[in-house]
Amino acid sequence: MKLKGAYRVFAIIALLALNISCDQVTKSMMREHINIYDQYRFFDGHVTLLHVENTGAFLSLGAKLVQPFRFMLLTLLPILALLGGLLYVILKKNLTSLMAIGIICCIGGGMGNLYDRIKHGAVTDFLHLKFGPLQTGIFNAADVSIMIGLGLILLDGFLSSKK
Repeated sequence: MKLKGAYRVFAIIALLALNISCDQVTKSMMREHINIYDQYRFFDGHVTLLHVENTGAFLSLGAKLVQPFRFMLLTLLPILALLGGLLYVILKKNLTSLMAIGIICCIGGGMGNLYDRIKHGAVTDFLHLKFGPLQTGIFNAADVSIMIGLGLILLDGFLSSKK
């Protein structure tokens, strides 16, 4: 069953708000309760909570850029991309549910990180996973939302190509 009209827009905004809220609550807890660079290890060192402020983008890319390039690349361009994505998902009515949810998750995660960058001057990251030689960078709930969104978009593409 596909949602239509105001119900569809409401569902989009609700899922977006849920994404941003989960991200901001977890980041707020980290900023309030864990000092910067403090580390807490769990599950035999496979999961580490630590408070890091990332002034760049993914894996600190762009952190050393000078202004105004840094502002354009890390703030202005993401604002335009996120607004474009939001308009796309609202206006394109024939998107599959998987595709729409995937895009909304990506937008929600992007908005959560962008909000941090604008309000705090950096994005709060706090989670690191390590399993043997495999490990992640330090990430946050917004990054998880973006990755889930990309996974849903890829899954939709795979399922659509099977039809």
